[in-house]
Order: sequence, then structure tokens, then C-alpha cells
Amino acid sequence: MALKLKVTLVRSPIHREQSQKDTVRGLGLRHLHHSRVLEDSPSIRGMIRKIQHLVAVEPADE
Repeated sequence: MALKLKVTLVRSPIHREQSQKDTVRGLGLRHLHHSRVLEDSPSIRGMIRKIQHLVAVEPADE
């Protein structure tokens, strides 16, 4: 079973670079406090690292 991560948007991407806004949207986060459970993969980890100041990450309970 693959590890899953719960990613929650905790800070607004307003007044951020367009690439950071695109990354937030690429993770499927739409508004503040919106969470997604995502597979743990190198590409997802890279996206999270790019916007680590905007999100909270924790292991998923699923």
C-alpha cells in the first residue's frame, strides 16, 4: 500500500508568483483550509516543496 499525504492550504496564494498559484491549483487546492489526500510520489513532493510556506502536510489516516 502506497503512503498517502494530506495536504491543506493554510495561507493564501494571493500576491504570490504565478508559478506558485499554478502549483496550488495543480495539487487540487481551491480555497483556504481545503484539503486533499494525495499519493506520496517524487512529483507531489516537489510540488509541496515549492509551496511549503502555503500548505500544511501530514500523513493521511486512510
